[in-house]
Amino acid sequence: MTRRPFLLATMLLAGTAHAAPVPADQLMRPPENADRFVIVSESNTHGDEWRWVREDGAIAFRKAQSLRGWITQTDAAVTLCEDRRPCAITIRGITPAGDAAESLRSNDGRLVWDSGADRGSAEDGEGFYLSRGGPQSMLGLLAEYLVRESGEVDLLPSGKARLVEGPVVPIEDSDGDVRARLMFIEGLQATPVPIWLDEQGRHFATIDYMGLMRAGYEEHFLALQQVQEEAAAQATADIAKRFLTEEARAPVLIDNVAMFDADRGQFLEGRSVLVKDGRIAAIGLAGSLTLPEGARRIDGAGKTLTPGLWDAHKHFSNGYDLLANVATGMTGIRSPGNGLRELLGATEARAEGRIVAPEIYGTIIIDQKHPLSAQGADLVSSEEEAIAAVRKSAENGLWGVKFYTSMKPEWIAPAAAEAHRLGLNVLGHVPATMRPSEAVKAGYDEVTHLNFIIMEDLPRSVVDVSNTAARFEGPAQYAKDVDLDSPVMRDFFALLKEKGTWVDPTIMLFEGSFTYTDPQLAPAYQPYAGTLPAVFERSLTAGGYPLFGDVTRDDMRASYKKMLDLIGKLYEHDIPIVAGTDGYGLELVREIELYEQAGMSKAAALQTATINVARLVGVDDRTGSIAVGKEADLLLVDGDVSEDLGALRRVVTVISDGYVMDGDDLRRAAGFSGMPQ
Repeated sequence: MTRRPFLLATMLLAGTAHAAPVPADQLMRPPENADRFVIVSESNTHGDEWRWVREDGAIAFRKAQSLRGWITQTDAAVTLCEDRRPCAITIRGITPAGDAAESLRSNDGRLVWDSGADRGSAEDGEGFYLSRGGPQSMLGLLAEYLVRESGEVDLLPSGKARLVEGPVVPIEDSDGDVRARLMFIEGLQATPVPIWLDEQGRHFATIDYMGLMRAGYEEHFLALQQVQEEAAAQATADIAKRFLTEEARAPVLIDNVAMFDADRGQFLEGRSVLVKDGRIAAIGLAGSLTLPEGARRIDGAGKTLTPGLWDAHKHFSNGYDLLANVATGMTGIRSPGNGLRELLGATEARAEGRIVAPEIYGTIIIDQKHPLSAQGADLVSSEEEAIAAVRKSAENGLWGVKFYTSMKPEWIAPAAAEAHRLGLNVLGHVPATMRPSEAVKAGYDEVTHLNFIIMEDLPRSVVDVSNTAARFEGPAQYAKDVDLDSPVMRDFFALLKEKGTWVDPTIMLFEGSFTYTDPQLAPAYQPYAGTLPAVFERSLTAGGYPLFGDVTRDDMRASYKKMLDLIGKLYEHDIPIVAGTDGYGLELVREIELYEQAGMSKAAALQTATINVARLVGVDDRTGSIAVGKEADLLLVDGDVSEDLGALRRVVTVISDGYVMDGDDLRRAAGFSGMPQ
């Protein structure tokens, strides 16, 4: 399952617009004999879920989670029909997205549902209704059903789920030995969703970037996560064998194509590009290059050739996730905060040709041990420990270090100085109580997320608690009032320019959450409608961030507009920008489309996802642009990108390290069913 790292992962899943969410004190209370699951990460525990059977026979669930200040308090009651499929579901409570309410009812032989994103009905027994929200442990019902039945079932509202067996892991534990069975459910996401069952076929754990572990077995989280990653790696290795072949690296001539010169920021008509031995061997006018013996020719008429795209803010989960990124045109990613094992493992697997993946430049997250620390971070308790964490990054060959919002401000400068001494870049969220200018002066080479940039001129009451929901709600409430031409902001822009500080805006995170009222597919996902697994597409239907205090939706829309204007100001002041999503990667093209809306030219916007990222990570001498002698990292798309940046979604061919891969084949392997619009 794709890692859901960005802070809006659950916020964007807005609930139904009911009268009011059911408050936590009115939700069901689990009995003492309820099965309990613990929500864990590499660094912390974040809450609990419970499952039990009520007196009326319904299966009940309860969730209580606090994740860096965002609270989820939900419950659910599920009635199973004789065929063990749900015929009644009630979900209640509050999530960071608002009301969690969702319902399924059986009415005169028909199932009728309201998920908050869609309403519909189907004949009883037509399929297995998969709820859009609710406690995560509810997924165990689907896995348990698939194990008992044929391993395959039609889903409601649409789609089909299929169970694939993984390895069995014997666990010895004082709470009881368990033979944990890894299963993958295909058909829910673009990538198979892992889930663990015990020898009786009951839900044992669900692990993605965090873990939902049966209570008493939390200490096995990392071991099971590693087994899960290795199983996914083996499956994706078989896929890689189909793409990374000798034949795929044969010379290729792309003729009569429009070409984007990322170095100069120009679109050029009628070009011919020859790829040989993994590098760009020649560039000329259309028809001017000779086709070498054994080479094939690709007609570029009506198409655009660009450098391979880079997502500068892409946390990843496994080989399936990385394959999907290549299928959307990426030949490089910058991961600002994966785990060390993930970074090293994926980098090694790619280098050995065991996975189809972009080139990866990554950092770990370093945060203070704190109730609001980042999940999965390397947690430190002193300046000395912060410096030691920096040294660990250098010793393991990482590109940089990322500091987070609960770090003590006084630790930043000495830790950043050590990072620079070791040749590492320094980036991150801005710690609570610090303004972004203070972080830059303390050694930040890059500030991630535009909401931290706008905090330069937000009220102190926001800045002091920016390791809570205030880092989102503060900009939503006050960004509209920031004067981008004020002395405060002019001085800040001058500082960014003087220091050569980079900015990673991730503006697409705020587009829908600040502006939408009703659930809908965001512009980032609309072009993919109909090409994604139905359950995944449904999960992307989202509304705006819940209103709070006296803040109105119009206030939030005005704040979003001001944040777009801020990107324009950064560009105007020649502050270097890189395009990142902090999402699935599907959102990358929308990110650069928004840069155009903010005032950039199409060429400048495209540079943020090509040569700019290569420059940031220090590899622009060998990739990031189309130039003779550079590595063949290229993207051929259908359409004229100089007229429509959206054409970048219509991937025809991806060339990565000289391997020529067909876009349709990549999409099928990655779980997509067609080319986006």
